[in-house]
Amino acid sequence: MRLEKVTPENYEAALKLSVRPDQEDLVGPVVKSLAEAYVFPDIAWPRLIFDGDRLVGFLMAFLDYAWGDNPDDVRSGLWKLNIAADAQGKGYGRFAVEAVCAEIRARGGNRAYVTWVPREGGPEDFYLKLGFRPTGEQSEGETVAVLDL
Repeated sequence: MRLEKVTPENYEAALKLSVRPDQEDLVGPVVKSLAEAYVFPDIAWPRLIFDGDRLVGFLMAFLDYAWGDNPDDVRSGLWKLNIAADAQGKGYGRFAVEAVCAEIRARGGNRAYVTWVPREGGPEDFYLKLGFRPTGEQSEGETVAVLDL
């Protein structure tokens, strides 16, 4: 498994990535994430996840983002995670989280944040198994969690 930058050669394949239909309310499509990366270039870190030559997912981290109204509360973490519907349950999500954590550590960070929609069938169990713990905060109705690195 490896990460690659989104390029003119691979972006069209990235736009075709889709999660399962029952997950579409949990994460936006890749095209929206790429638009956000364009609008927020100083904090967005978009990457494609490949297994060999096969594109299996997309992730986007947020790096050094001033959280809320406190400019001293600067956070980094996983912003988006889209694993292709037919590629789920094979370790790609874990790989993506570990890759984001490695990037945060390489930049001197010691915590990784994530948010999720708190609903049945959502990703809460996945993130809890990876060691994230809820902070008690909400962000736009989503649970905020942190992982000490």
